[in-house]
Amino acid sequence: MAKLFLVPTPIGNLEDITLRALRILKEADVVLAEDTRTSGNLLRHYDISKPMAAFHIHNEHQQVERFADRIEAGETMALVTDAGTPAISDPGFLLVRACVNRGIEVECLPGATAFVPALVDSGLSADRFVFEGFLPHKKGRQTKLQAIATYPYTTVLYESPFRLVKTLQQLAELVGPERRVSVARELTKIHEENVRGTLAEVIAYFNAKEVKGEIVIVLEGKNASDKTEEED
Repeated sequence: MAKLFLVPTPIGNLEDITLRALRILKEADVVLAEDTRTSGNLLRHYDISKPMAAFHIHNEHQQVERFADRIEAGETMALVTDAGTPAISDPGFLLVRACVNRGIEVECLPGATAFVPALVDSGLSADRFVFEGFLPHKKGRQTKLQAIATYPYTTVLYESPFRLVKTLQQLAELVGPERRVSVARELTKIHEENVRGTLAEVIAYFNAKEVKGEIVIVLEGKNASDKTEEED
């Protein structure tokens, strides 16, 4: 039976892919890729030869029904993004929704995603958290930051290296420079780095160096330190 598979791919280290993911990529009729060049490199690394089609943020609205038609007609498709799990701050949701609405079977494989290791490695509470993905660049940004400042639980954000310090400074203005934060950079790659401390300390650290790579910010929740002391 034809279906849509969502296949997580490594966020850096190419060894971080499951045996099942490799099997699905080999068995699928078509691999839908955010960037066929990036995903092509991954497939060649594992000696997988499959037809590929582009499915990304710039064409997903135009292509979603066409691909859903093809799956409904009998093709099995594997959707991958450049790195991590499809639909987590990446294309995928529209195609999943279209397939679900048509009664087409959808299956998501477990696998790599950046926010989970960043959260667990932060040393901050992971029993309850909110994932906000990328913040708006302009419209709605301040409103979102003000909401985050009130959250009583850990918040996880994605950020670009070019806006990292600015975002940390904006957070410090709203929650105070002593709120704890962890910044994970280049997860699973050679230059992986996890920087933990107060917002003031982490801002000072990244102000003193050139920032590169993919970024995950993990911010302590409001009054979380008080709760930890009460539990102790």
